[in-house]
Amino acid sequence: MDTRIDNPHPARYWHALEDGRLQCDVCPRHCALKDGQRALCFVRARQGDQLVLTTYGRSSGFCVDPIEKKPLNHFLPGTSVLSFGTAGCNLTCKFCQNWDISKAREFDRLTERASPPAIAQAAKRLDCASVAFTYNDPVIFLEYAIDTAIECHKLGIKTVAVTAGYIAPEPRAEFFAHMDAANVDLKAFSEDFYHRLCTGHLDPVLDTLAWLARQGKTWVEVTTLLIPGENDGPPEIEALARWIAANMGPQTPLHFSAYHPAWKFDQAPPTPPATLAQARRLALAQGLKHVYTGNVHDPEGGSSFCAGCGKMVIARDWYELGEWNLDAQGRCRFCQSPLAGVFQGPPGRWGRQRLPVKIG
Repeated sequence: MDTRIDNPHPARYWHALEDGRLQCDVCPRHCALKDGQRALCFVRARQGDQLVLTTYGRSSGFCVDPIEKKPLNHFLPGTSVLSFGTAGCNLTCKFCQNWDISKAREFDRLTERASPPAIAQAAKRLDCASVAFTYNDPVIFLEYAIDTAIECHKLGIKTVAVTAGYIAPEPRAEFFAHMDAANVDLKAFSEDFYHRLCTGHLDPVLDTLAWLARQGKTWVEVTTLLIPGENDGPPEIEALARWIAANMGPQTPLHFSAYHPAWKFDQAPPTPPATLAQARRLALAQGLKHVYTGNVHDPEGGSSFCAGCGKMVIARDWYELGEWNLDAQGRCRFCQSPLAGVFQGPPGRWGRQRLPVKIG
């Protein structure tokens, strides 16, 4: 394996062990590295007597997306978001839907080079309301994401993390202090699933979710990709929904997304729309107020309903917004109940378009 590191950036959150190895403290894996070794995520590496980030300033590409694609349904609806990622991941999900990016070890795929100020300026120029760190998990390029978020906030651009939440407590506090919103991918509600299909653990993710709910600064929505025969059983879905309601609050949006065979896992068929609709009904019955279906055409499952009177307040067809029954403060026009989320004036009109862009 080629261990050369071009343009390394000093990494944070690590310490030296008594045996001479350096331990990365960003995520619960705590990879201990000898000189020249890389962590499991492949982008954090040891070079001499320090750890470095190998992907700072390098991206797998930039694209302007609808914010609903993250998915975030209660954060600046209808607006556009400048999305980008790097490479690598600290989980090894066999069913990864972005495997060509998150599992990539060929760094020539990182063809886009952009500094944090350049990204923020591009977002402003493109009239994006936010920048999203996505496609692969931003916790592994924490230094790059935080520096970019700082530059975005200088220009009034909000920031979004799309993450699996597999991060240790100390870096978690710094990372999310710079994130206005997050969608956390809760893979399943089973330790067996995390161990067998992701080589990770469930508890650190639940700890992150509960911490985010207590923190109160970052708007949070949760997504679970439903895989037939693996994590779509009614008892597991009910338990997951009850946990979210009890530990994050009943107005926390939950998205059930359709799986399509990918990467190293093709044993299961694509998720039937009926499975998603059933999961939505089960989660609503457990007390959650905002449950959505994704990756399928389901206008009802994509629309938002008032937690007070039950009437539709935001109609969605794929990523297109339709009927809008919120006032400028995000309150229901029928009963004046506030819709949980972040709303600033009238809805955006970006729609479903996706626009690849060049930075710099």
